[in-house]
Amino acid sequence: MRIILCIVFILLFTLMYPISGQAAPTVSANNAILIEQSTGRVLFEKNANEEQLIASITKLMTAIIAVESGKMHEEATTSRKAIYTEGSSIYLEQGEKMSIEDLVYGLILRSGNDAAVTISEHIGGSVEGFVYLMNEKARWLGMTNSSFENPHGLDSDNHYSTANDMAMLMKYAMDNDQFREIIGTKTYTSEGRSYSWQNKNKLLTQLYENSTGGKTGYTKTAGRTLVSSANKNGMDLIAVTINAPDDWQDHINLFEWGFENYDMKSIAKEGQEKYRLEGSDNETVGYIHQDILFPLTEGEMADIDKQTYLLNENDSKDVIGKTMFHLDGHQIEETPIFNDQLDLQGEGFFSNVLSTYKKVIGLD
Repeated sequence: MRIILCIVFILLFTLMYPISGQAAPTVSANNAILIEQSTGRVLFEKNANEEQLIASITKLMTAIIAVESGKMHEEATTSRKAIYTEGSSIYLEQGEKMSIEDLVYGLILRSGNDAAVTISEHIGGSVEGFVYLMNEKARWLGMTNSSFENPHGLDSDNHYSTANDMAMLMKYAMDNDQFREIIGTKTYTSEGRSYSWQNKNKLLTQLYENSTGGKTGYTKTAGRTLVSSANKNGMDLIAVTINAPDDWQDHINLFEWGFENYDMKSIAKEGQEKYRLEGSDNETVGYIHQDILFPLTEGEMADIDKQTYLLNENDSKDVIGKTMFHLDGHQIEETPIFNDQLDLQGEGFFSNVLSTYKKVIGLD
């Protein structure tokens, strides 16, 4: 009887005071990751660095290279190779001309493999030339566990990536306004079509109101792959799943868990700060030019540790030091400290600040 009463008490207590933020999200995926977009902080991961076939989420790389090429308004001619590429298609005809912009919409919304080949041949000179650009871009982004062998994602022994690398790619691409507009488009009509293309991403079109975009993928060997983004309460999240039988629900679970447990917290406020070096009675006045935000749980805010380093008085006229922020012994952010003579409207301001800041953090 005493045991039964204890169980009843525990159940009642749990209902009255539910425990929040303890359980990790449930995912069907073999590989998964959830990151906050602006900082790249990993909020959840599962086998995130395992190299896997990735299917059509490959097209995120194809799309961002096309967007950054400066050739979006050029017309590309569809080759025989393009129209005979197996898999999903936007039904291009041999010799058909279509703008790169329209092809990128067809690539993202309808996952057209024919669009992928046409884009790659126009921008890279050949599929092989474009694949070279893809791998160079991956290396530049630090995608160290990725290798691209085609622009569409059809299975190949030397074509793979990881959940972590694909999150890194999406984080980078979402900083581009045109890419972000394309990835978040529900329907689009090309100038060469009388009907609209509907986005295959059901999170965006049907299932999740906070969705801001994404890219689906599937092959029989790779399984279902998905990269998606979402925004709520001023926080942007990116989720990646690979080989996920229930990927729509996986992403909803990941996003909801992330939004419930994390908020963008201000760890440094914009404005004037006073600093005193250890062992000195003199105060130095500096300025932080924007709030420094970082995704944190409620309990982590109190655990943030910061260290400030000031330069010698004559070392710089713009940047006088930096503040580094740590959580659990790991550096999570840093910000330059400016002096009070900084002219925000001055010509060459940003290039001067960048050059000076690189010297501060030891990159020059």
